[in-house]
Amino acid sequence: MNDGEAPASPPAPAAGWVARLLASRKGLVVLYLAFLGAYLGASGARLRQHSLYNHFVYLADGWLHGRLALAGNPPNENDWAKVDVLKLHDGRELRGMFGRTGPIDRFYPLRGPSEEITPDEIASRTSIRYVSFPPFPAVVMAPFVAVWGLRFNDVLFTALWAAANPVLLFLLLRHLRRKGLSARSDVDDLWLTAAFGVGSVYYYCSVLGQVWYTAHVVATTLVIGYLWASLDAARPVLAGLCCGFGFATRTPLGFIFPLFVWEAVRVSGGVEGLRGVLRGKLPPGLLGRLVRFGLPAGAILVGVLVLNYARFERPTEFGHKFLNVLWLERIQKWGLFNYHFLSRNLSCALTLAPRVLTSWPYVKVSDYGMSLLITSPYLVYLAMSKVRTRLAAPLWLTIAAAALPTLLYQNSGYIQFGYRFSLDFMIFFIVLLAAGGRRVSWMWKGLIVAAFVVNLFGAITFDRWREFYYDDTFFPHGNN
Repeated sequence: MNDGEAPASPPAPAAGWVARLLASRKGLVVLYLAFLGAYLGASGARLRQHSLYNHFVYLADGWLHGRLALAGNPPNENDWAKVDVLKLHDGRELRGMFGRTGPIDRFYPLRGPSEEITPDEIASRTSIRYVSFPPFPAVVMAPFVAVWGLRFNDVLFTALWAAANPVLLFLLLRHLRRKGLSARSDVDDLWLTAAFGVGSVYYYCSVLGQVWYTAHVVATTLVIGYLWASLDAARPVLAGLCCGFGFATRTPLGFIFPLFVWEAVRVSGGVEGLRGVLRGKLPPGLLGRLVRFGLPAGAILVGVLVLNYARFERPTEFGHKFLNVLWLERIQKWGLFNYHFLSRNLSCALTLAPRVLTSWPYVKVSDYGMSLLITSPYLVYLAMSKVRTRLAAPLWLTIAAAALPTLLYQNSGYIQFGYRFSLDFMIFFIVLLAAGGRRVSWMWKGLIVAAFVVNLFGAITFDRWREFYYDDTFFPHGNN
């Protein structure tokens, strides 16, 4: 037992046949197939072909053909980075953009100051298109793209991958029980697994394909792996790999390192070890754990920075400022991250509700999404823990570290059914619920069922039946 932690009570009795099934490999296969059926069923006709926004497929295809950029124009104009290439009569070649983040009469090169370029100075003008999203999902797609090329079905890929994550979560919850960090039964863990798999915005993100949602699905696997590896700082290399590849999938996941660091300090002497660190004396084993964590994470970070530099001549530029999007004016005015965006993002995460109407279609959901308390109302039990678990402090610290970048980000996740950026830390919420000790009551189960109904509606209707959705400014700052 760990200091400050209440003794774990014996697991509650589980329904016999369910517990026996879940304890077997056959049960895990059944669990995978159940979630796969939920995702494939909600995907429906989408499964017939790849999505319109299969950016990772294009990125992988480019690598397989020795290119960092697209071979030609993209199939649409949604979230592709565009770099203009000017050949001037004086012999110079400039790469950058005209006025998309500044006065339209000036050219902004990849490096160096802007300058005024008049039409009569330009001998020719072309453009290069890039995928600006962090690249790791393209890495795991590459073997399949090598076989099917640009025809590779990202919708089917996402659903097949997505169904594995609830199984991994269930195994993680079981691992918590073995370590004495949870007193849940198999059935309790199954309810918590369902809460995530079909009772959160993960459901609709699993059925669409598309670059934004595929990234969330792949990132969830890395979060689960990171959390499992970080407990007791037992697997530093794996934790570092998951954190690094997480950053290369969803950049906020580069900030989830507090859990591992906390656990490394704890198992290396706890409070006394921390006091030693503050006095400049590292406790035994801490440096080795941190190095084994930091080396793989740092190597992946360097790889991403090199890729950025090769495309945009700046290691910290993923290419987002080269996107042809509607809100470039606000990016120019406030930057990508600013306190200015905090109120709108908190509104999306916590207070935004759908419109309820008296006639068809009876309900309309904002394109900015809905509150987490509507898509996952069982999260209210986070405030009702009965057990004082040692995981609470490091997990809440990690959640804050992962959430802060997106809460300050210029985009709230638009267009979405619910606050999809919550998937960067939703697994940590589920673990807190598991470790919290409060009985999974009928009220709690009712909230999970309600969450399933809400998210099933989203998985079926989102990006398919537009009559259930609306777009307006909503926010006090409008589009800015």
